[in-house]
Amino acid sequence: MTQAAHAYRYLRSSVLDDLHGRLGLETSGGATPFGEVAHPHFFEGMLTAPSAAAAGLLAVADVAAARYYQPRLPASLDPVVTANGDRLRFESFSGCGGVYARLDVLESGLDGGGIGHGTTNVDVNVPLRDALGRLGPAEPLRLAVGTEALEVTTPDGPLVEKKVPLPDRWLRGFAETQVVAVGFDLRAELPAAEAVRFLRSLTAGGARGTAGATQWVVPTGRLPRQTSRPVPGAVCLPGPQRLVALQRVLRHARALRIYGPPLTAGDTRPTSSAWEVELPGMRLTLTLSPDPARGFSGEGGVLDALASAGSEQDADLVAVLLAWEPRIDVAELAEQAGLSSQRVRAALTWLGTSGQVGYDTAEAAFFHRQLPYDAGRAESRNPRLRAARTLVAAGAVRPERDGGALVHVEDHVHRVRRAADGSLGCTCLWWAKYRGGRGPCKHVLAVGLAAESVASNDVKERAAR
Repeated sequence: MTQAAHAYRYLRSSVLDDLHGRLGLETSGGATPFGEVAHPHFFEGMLTAPSAAAAGLLAVADVAAARYYQPRLPASLDPVVTANGDRLRFESFSGCGGVYARLDVLESGLDGGGIGHGTTNVDVNVPLRDALGRLGPAEPLRLAVGTEALEVTTPDGPLVEKKVPLPDRWLRGFAETQVVAVGFDLRAELPAAEAVRFLRSLTAGGARGTAGATQWVVPTGRLPRQTSRPVPGAVCLPGPQRLVALQRVLRHARALRIYGPPLTAGDTRPTSSAWEVELPGMRLTLTLSPDPARGFSGEGGVLDALASAGSEQDADLVAVLLAWEPRIDVAELAEQAGLSSQRVRAALTWLGTSGQVGYDTAEAAFFHRQLPYDAGRAESRNPRLRAARTLVAAGAVRPERDGGALVHVEDHVHRVRRAADGSLGCTCLWWAKYRGGRGPCKHVLAVGLAAESVASNDVKERAAR
């Protein structure tokens, strides 16, 4: 698996000061409206529900340190924090890339200080985790995200440095989760007591670290019913033990909301789902990949946007208009950019490949963040897209009159067919196995790229006449 070394540099270690009731989260290398900042300061104020916030932060840290598939030594990935002006979002991925966690601390969960704008990483170390676990339910707590005054400096630079390997699949997971979540609808909602009972029944034995078999949850009556096969209205739960991090917050839970895509009749394939626990002034959401054995990085949801000829140019325009909004209004953005809503959505997907856009299932809206890697990396690391471009460059695509094409690969030929609804299918093994469930195969991508190239050349020829 390809990995890139990433260095977190902090002025000091994050710490929970029990004597003064202050939680100081140190920041490293962040993006802000004023450009890159070595140690940005985003918030200083009180937490209105300190015990619930501590449990939520620990849950996000639990996911960052976990591998739910083939458990190995714990990972050491520091959570990402984004300040959106009216809330703080803490995000992490599991080491196996199959679980995405986000804690949204809303405006009602924060008191006494202005909330800034930007994105960075925050140090969550082992001593801090131990201290957060000891926090009493009635103890007041003041939160500081970033040091307001940079009074600690040395000739040698930062006082604390962590160098960690970030797999490319972990980075690509941020892009895929926002594409997956766009297709989710609210499927079930449980009040506090029922939510706690249900979640405890699901994650029983989760501490053993096993992924568990895929289940389906059917909303019926007061408590949803579990089944081993999909039925109308069901939500997929791929690996119930991957929800074990929610155990941290159950005593603070006010409700549970379950999100998933609509099921197609006769389709029995597992799907992703999102599990949101409402807390006082906060929301904790875990999004699960369709299979415990695979992470989000291979889902292929961003391939169409990456392969679209105009998406990159549209994305450059849309990126200028983003300003760390907590809720991106697509219609308003389309008006400002002079683009259709469809092109803006494609541009947002493209921006998601560089971590500039996430998706909030609770509000059914995109939000802006800025992660420290570029979209070109996501494209260059995607083997299907690279292979498709190679096929087009080699002249392997031969269009047919029915809108399909023949794609010549070495000594064999694949036929790409166009269905009545305009979608493309292929005769290759990848398509036979996944039927588009993990994005287009390289042959379908190549046909789309070739068609866009022909259309672009036609436009240029007409303009030259």
